[in-house]
Amino acid sequence: MSNSITVVVIDGHTLTRYGLIRLVSADTDIRVAGECGLASEAAALVAEARPDVVVLDVVLPDADGLRLARELRDRHPGLGIVVLTSHDEDDVLFRALETGVSAFVGKTAPNTEVLGAIRHAAVAASSFTATGLALALARRSLAAQAVMALSPREREVLALLADGQSVPAIAGMMFVSLSTAKTYVSRLYDKLGATNRANAIMTALRLGLIKAELPVPA
Repeated sequence: MSNSITVVVIDGHTLTRYGLIRLVSADTDIRVAGECGLASEAAALVAEARPDVVVLDVVLPDADGLRLARELRDRHPGLGIVVLTSHDEDDVLFRALETGVSAFVGKTAPNTEVLGAIRHAAVAASSFTATGLALALARRSLAAQAVMALSPREREVLALLADGQSVPAIAGMMFVSLSTAKTYVSRLYDKLGATNRANAIMTALRLGLIKAELPVPA
């Protein structure tokens, strides 16, 4: 037991937290040293339990999980940190990378991937791993190329299309003729490899050229 990996689980969803505990506890090489559901309880728990690895959700009830990860990394440089997320957006992955966590895993990942991330974090806390990293880097490169390829006018058209504006409305808002607005839209579609507004917006979202508007919590 002395050679087992000790883990603290931090997740605001009770069922998810205990599901993780059950998964981890079923592995003879890994032992759960503690668990909590709030970021405010995490610092004291980690200081007391002194785990090899912390597994935490990217979204916690009282804080940003990645901000907590940054605080834990600053306090415990050798601590393995595995971030679990139900949000597989590239920007969240890159935030995790920049935060200094050890592994980034989707909540829908196979159990073997979660356990593999924990083992990785235990032996290489400062080395980042994520299953989708290579594809995310490729998309970031494509996005950078697309941004460079779009003219300022085309970026403006993209933003207005994403805002739901019609081509005639775009012409009026940009103080250009309808034919000129149609030309801007056509060029934008060509550069994005799109055939219509919906396709262009989805491609732009995937490349990170525009951001999806999330509902504001009540």
